[in-house]
Amino acid sequence: MKTIQRVAVLGGDRIPFARYNTAYKDFSNQQMFTQTLSQLVRRFDLQGQRLGEVVGGAVLKHAKDFNLTRESALGSGLSAQTPAYDLQQACATSIQATVAVANKIALGQIEVGIAGGVDSASDVPLAVSDGQRTLFRELAAARSTGARLRAWSGFRPAMLKPKVADVDEPRTGLSMGQHTERMVREWNVSREEQDALALASHRNGVAAYARGFYRDLLTPFGGLERDGILRPDTSLERLAKLAPAYDKTSGKGTLTAGNSTPLTDGAASVLLASEAWAAATQRQPLAWLVDAETAAVDFFSQPSEGLLMAPAHAVARLLARNQLTLADFDYYEIHEAFAGQVLCTLKAWESADYCRTRLGLDAPLGSIDRARLNINGGSVGLGHPFAATGARIVAAAAKQLAEHRAASGRSGRTLISVCAAGGLGVAAILEG
Repeated sequence: MKTIQRVAVLGGDRIPFARYNTAYKDFSNQQMFTQTLSQLVRRFDLQGQRLGEVVGGAVLKHAKDFNLTRESALGSGLSAQTPAYDLQQACATSIQATVAVANKIALGQIEVGIAGGVDSASDVPLAVSDGQRTLFRELAAARSTGARLRAWSGFRPAMLKPKVADVDEPRTGLSMGQHTERMVREWNVSREEQDALALASHRNGVAAYARGFYRDLLTPFGGLERDGILRPDTSLERLAKLAPAYDKTSGKGTLTAGNSTPLTDGAASVLLASEAWAAATQRQPLAWLVDAETAAVDFFSQPSEGLLMAPAHAVARLLARNQLTLADFDYYEIHEAFAGQVLCTLKAWESADYCRTRLGLDAPLGSIDRARLNINGGSVGLGHPFAATGARIVAAAAKQLAEHRAASGRSGRTLISVCAAGGLGVAAILEG
């Protein structure tokens, strides 16, 4: 058997994230993803080279984007001999793409690859109604004027209303925000706690830009030079004035536009390679992708288990396999679909009952140092183009570890956790 190779994270590139229907409203998924891949190719001088593969995807995707990643790779400047394919796992798309590329590198099947993702909430696919689809099918099958007239006789004006793609849960009919409202009530997470975490997400992101952290992780695009969602002037007072966004009638809603991720457009990518390829091309790894775990929860038949709690399970299994504890990490990157969802996860790790009954552990996983959580901004502040977030997190986490190593003279470790629709979650470990 081949020796398992170490997987290096060499860097990443992304376009600034934009609130939907603003700077990128006229750009397609393919345009944004091609731009992001092109920037990564230029940044690492990969023009004309054949890589092992490019893996990416989108959640909100038109039928014309059936081969999105391949078409974007063809426009990136890479050799046309670089294979590519699409992958989709809701908000975990690009971290799962990262794992897919990393696994092939670890097995020696490829030496270098790119993972990424893109989403446009502005360019949401519109589908014809079921009635209109039936009418078109009958018209296409008609072989006589009479048959065509009979088909048209079934036409009703209501058929013209398009169907708009959404990401509500098919098994419950509830939005992710509505599910998170259930979670924060189950875990007694207050509005004040959620607003405080949201404020930290913005402030950490603003501070990261101020110190130049994103200078070599992001390239201006579409008139934006930084993430268009960040609010340097936000405050707890301003956040407290916002009305509930998902539970507007009960008087108990705590999720608002301020402590939830906004609909976002954007794309991100990350470059991965074997240790040998990095050495041969004289590229210094920022960090090493050590391991990853995917989990799922039965949120629909066990209502007490929250939709977005799967990362708690993934982290528990990942730590056990690597003989680590939460205290063994220098940094924590937890995707902020909602501030409340992050806080539920943290409380679950601290709960003896949850860890025993749900995770099968003898003791709680424990708490984390909040000062080490999403220290360069999280999804609430930076934005969340569904399929792009994982690549954004991996590239930024790797750079943070490189800075940590340079400043302290010792290696560090980061825990990544990403929740996703469908009761899914992915966790990963970076070291460097």
